[in-house]
Amino acid sequence: MQSELLLVVIVKPLAELAGMFLLGRGLLWLLAGRKRMDNIFYQVLSIVTDPLLRFTRWIAPRVVLDSYIPAMAFGLVLWIWVAIVFWVLPEMCSSGYDCSALLERKRAD
Repeated sequence: MQSELLLVVIVKPLAELAGMFLLGRGLLWLLAGRKRMDNIFYQVLSIVTDPLLRFTRWIAPRVVLDSYIPAMAFGLVLWIWVAIVFWVLPEMCSSGYDCSALLERKRAD
C-alpha cells in the first residue's frame, strides 16, 4: 500500500528536477547564442535533457516542428507535476494512506 505513495514521492522530485534542467538549458540557449555547443554547462544539460526531448518528439504528432519540442517537454513535465501535487497526492492521502510525513514537518523539539 505504501509502495504507491513511495512511487509518487519519487516521481514528483524527478519532475521538478527535469523542469529545472529544461529551464536551465533554455536560459543557456538564450544567453550563449550560437556558441552554446562550446559551453560545458549547456553540454551537460543537453546530456540530461535529451532523453526527455526524444520521448517528447516520439509522442508528439509529426506536424509539430522540432523547435517546439523543448517547450512541449517542459509542458509535459509541468503537467505531470501539477497532476501529482493537485490530484494524485490529495487523492491518496484522503483514501487511507499515511501522508502525515508529507503534510507536516517533524519538529526537533
